[in-house]
Formats: sequence, structure tokens, C-alpha cells
Amino acid sequence: MTEPLHQEKCAVAIIGAGPAGLSAAMELKRLGVDDVLVLEREPEAGGIPRHCGHPPFGLMEYARPMTGPAYARRLVADARAAGVRIALRTTVVEIRPQARLLISRPDGLAEMYARQVLITTGVRETPRSARLVSGTRPLGVLNTGALQAMVYLKGVVPFRRPVIVGTELVSFSALWTCRRASIRPVAMLEENARPTVRWPLHWAARLFGVPLHLNTTIAAIHGHERVEAVELSDGRRLACDGVLFTGRFVPESSLARLGHLALDKGTNGPVVDQYGRCSDPSYHAAGNVLRPVEHAGWCWNEGRIVARDIAATLATNHGNEAAGEGEDIALMPESGRDGQPELALACRKQSLDGDGDALLGDGAQPAGVERAVAVGDQQGAGYGPVHAQLDMLHAVMTVAIAAQPLRHGITQRRLRHQGNILALAS
Repeated sequence: MTEPLHQEKCAVAIIGAGPAGLSAAMELKRLGVDDVLVLEREPEAGGIPRHCGHPPFGLMEYARPMTGPAYARRLVADARAAGVRIALRTTVVEIRPQARLLISRPDGLAEMYARQVLITTGVRETPRSARLVSGTRPLGVLNTGALQAMVYLKGVVPFRRPVIVGTELVSFSALWTCRRASIRPVAMLEENARPTVRWPLHWAARLFGVPLHLNTTIAAIHGHERVEAVELSDGRRLACDGVLFTGRFVPESSLARLGHLALDKGTNGPVVDQYGRCSDPSYHAAGNVLRPVEHAGWCWNEGRIVARDIAATLATNHGNEAAGEGEDIALMPESGRDGQPELALACRKQSLDGDGDALLGDGAQPAGVERAVAVGDQQGAGYGPVHAQLDMLHAVMTVAIAAQPLRHGITQRRLRHQGNILALAS
């Protein structure tokens, strides 16, 4: 049962309740971050392993082989035991600068404010539409995730004699699912001259009694209400009652793509540094959203690693806390991570456009500000962890020294800016 969102602020919001998200949440709790909230759009937490009814999950995490559903239940139980709050049926509609989220939940839309946000939305398979497979649009065309959700979560068998497209590891997971549901695939197709999965796993197709056709693709799908046959690239026609497209994973990075975060052109996931920080450092990312595709144990471990940087960011810079009107904001000189010295900077917050967040907004220089400097770029709106932005430090330090002497003994706060402007008070 989901836990209601009694408040719309939290220290860390985690988008996605799969292995990476849940392990990060547990690690944050272990490190003393109390207010951790996991947002999950599905009615149950656990991620993709919930409908992967086969081993081996859990070898890295629990030192024993487990089926996907058992592994997911164990993760969720451990997270709840650690005090992690999980909000189910809660979809993040939009990510905004400075760790602000627009969310949709059963009682309507709401805006959430966090000090840090971790994106762990995983991957998805490439559907038929993106593969440009022509033909009619009958029932019975699925990908592996949909098949496994039907079989393991709903007890539904969508077809009996499908054609499987692809030979990635997930393709053989689909074969396992078919066997569990008494589905007998008529063929497995691979467009290349050899299977994608490593030897000897590709022999599983023969063990399951499924013919493997190399250098072969689907030219068209035929059928009226349901799939009746597929036409192959070599002109042959195979009778079947379904088509199962497997693999060709792509990151589920639509939030970053539609938002303000920079994307990696190679992976199509968010651009991150070695700590998992995105182009807006109030956001981190971990797990398969960064690259397609790693196993659950890898994502679980990466979630823990990135969580440690989030905890360090909160401890060092007090996250995205906004200072009050006229309150001093300072980053005190101390040794940062990797031995890099952190910037000592003091300034005073000004009354601006009423949003209570920016030192200087819309390019306007308010009264009382002696000078301002542009730093970073527009995609970096909401820069927070100044210690990690070396290109930014040189510009800020130059202006800081000219604006006023550095002062010590001021409460350490995180310097915030809007657009790409930093203002220093006189």
C-alpha cells in the first residue's frame, strides 16, 4: 500500500523504485539522511525484477541466487525496514532546475521541492515502431517486458506460437518465460551473422527446441485481428500468432530529454561526472538510465556509490537550502573531495523576483549588488556544489576577492544562482 505524501518537501527524492533507487535510498538512510522519498509510478515497488521469474538475481547483494520477484520483495522489505518512504502510483511529469519536480499522483498534480534528486528510471526496449517494421497492426506484437508482466504479474498468456526477434541476453530470458507459460516459439531471428549473446548461452535456443535464423529480419507482419504470419527478409513466410521484440535497450531518459539536463550523445542518457552528478548538480543519476544495459546487481551497487556522493553533498553544502532575506551565504575554505581545495566565498542574499531562490535572476542587477559575473551555461541553471565546478571557481573567486574580503565564521550554505548569473553583495 502506498504511503501518502503528507509533505511536498524532502531531503532527497529518488525517481524509480528499482534496484538502483532502493539501494541508494537504503545507503542514504545508513549515512544519516533522514528524509528520503522514493517516487514510483507503478502500483508496486521493485522495478523490472518483479516480473523476471527466473534466477540468478541477488548473488552480489544477498550471496544467494533468487528469482526476480523474490529479489524485488527482499529489496522492498529491506528498504521499508530501513525507514525509506515509497510513494507508489506517483509519476514525475517534469524535472526543473534546483531539484524541483512536478509530480502526478492519484489526488492530482503537485510540485515537490528537494535538496537533491536521484534519477534511476532504468531502460526500455525498442518497440516495433522504432524498428520500422512494416505490415498490419494486429494484436500479439509485444516486447519482453510486456510479456513477462502478463505472464508473471497477471497470469495471462498473450500467444502460443510467436517469433522472437533478437539474441541478446534478454531474448533468452524471454525464452525462459515462454517455457514457463507453455509457449512454443516457432523461430528466433538475428539480423547479424552471429548471436549477440556470448557463447555458450546462444545454444539455449537449440536446447529449447527453437530454430535460430541468422542474417534474418522481419520484413512485414501480417494479420487482421491477431498476428497470422511474418514475412522474412529472405522472402520466406512463417506462420505464427505473435511477434516478440527483444532487446535494443535505450535509457528511459525522457525526463532529462524534456527537461534541462544535458544528454550524452553516445548513450542517450544524462551526462554525469565521476560522482554521478548531472549537468545541474542538484540532480544525480545511477543505474541503467546512464547506459543500456547492466544487470540488477550492477545497478544496486552503483546506486549505493552515487548515494554516498549525495550524502557528502548534503553534508558539505547543505543541499539546496535557500537562505532567508538578507542572510549571509558562505562556502568556507576546507579540503574538498579528492584533495581539491574548496572555494571560500561570502555574499549576501538580495530580494529579487519573489521566488526566494536566486541571487540574481533574469539578468537584472538589483540594488546593493556591486558586480555580477556569468558562470557556467544555461543547462547548468541551479549550480550548487561549487567545489566540483573548477571552471566556475576561477571566475567566482576573481569577483569575490574584488567585491569584498572573505569572512570566516559564517554558517556554511550552498551558493545558488539562476540562469547562469552569480551576484556578489557589496
